[in-house]
Amino acid sequence: MRASKEKAVAWNYGKKGVASRIFDTFNVLLMCFLIVVTLYPFIYVLFASFSEPLRLMAHRGILLAPLGFSTGGYSMVFNNDGIVNGYMVTIYIAIVGTLCNMIASLLFAYVLSRRNMMWHGLITVLAVFTMYFGGGLIPTYLVVNALGLIDSLWALILPGLINTYNVIILRTAFNSVPVELEESARLDGAGEFWVLVNIMIPLIKPTIAAISLFYMVGHWNSWTSALIYIKTPTKYPLQLVLRSILIQNDTQASVAGTAMYQAGEDYAARMLLKYSTIIVSIVPIICVYPFLQKYFTKGIMIGALKG
Repeated sequence: MRASKEKAVAWNYGKKGVASRIFDTFNVLLMCFLIVVTLYPFIYVLFASFSEPLRLMAHRGILLAPLGFSTGGYSMVFNNDGIVNGYMVTIYIAIVGTLCNMIASLLFAYVLSRRNMMWHGLITVLAVFTMYFGGGLIPTYLVVNALGLIDSLWALILPGLINTYNVIILRTAFNSVPVELEESARLDGAGEFWVLVNIMIPLIKPTIAAISLFYMVGHWNSWTSALIYIKTPTKYPLQLVLRSILIQNDTQASVAGTAMYQAGEDYAARMLLKYSTIIVSIVPIICVYPFLQKYFTKGIMIGALKG
């Protein structure tokens, strides 16, 4: 009887091991497929940016290596005043905008985390209300215009100064801090601002790092606000400049027609410029992400909603 039980246990263990290995193999293959699907567009653009323009224009299908080698696209990028200026504008918006976003969001989240605050429930409901209902494009434009922010870089920062979802994550992170630390500080005469700066913020650094990256990526990739509010070309961010280049390429391709042979070199150069600009525009975010990646899981889990 005992031997039969041991045999059954061993058979079940072996069966479970086979099922587990099959699942692990399938999971690895699926992850490898997703990695290839996700990574290949970036690799294609990278190889295309270093390819020779005319060979790239004539190429069709998968690109597994640069077609020749040329840095002409990057030379055009850094010699183009519009692209360089757009790059500097985007860096300014990403840094200043993220700083303003974090200051406003931290202050608002800290206020929402104070449950003994007057009208706490009402303010929370009003904040959450903005997640589901917005004023719309025209009312927002009228407000920005009334504030005198049209054609100002502040029009790209102030209208979206606070993201309610990010505020809720920060508020929950504040609530996770042991209340005993705050009480001991208040016994020593600490005020609200001192508690926020010296106790709360240092203890939720992973969440702050994650939310900061969210804001920064949002500013870096944004172009619709600039399209609506910015009129002066020298104030265009990089993404809007890149959009203009893409539109020019599409227009060139549509009007060239039978004259493509005569306009081939110009069209190929524009194509190369497009790929090179894409690489230049995403490199800063790629460089920043590895330094903040370790904070992602921990930071979001600290600020996650807890039932």
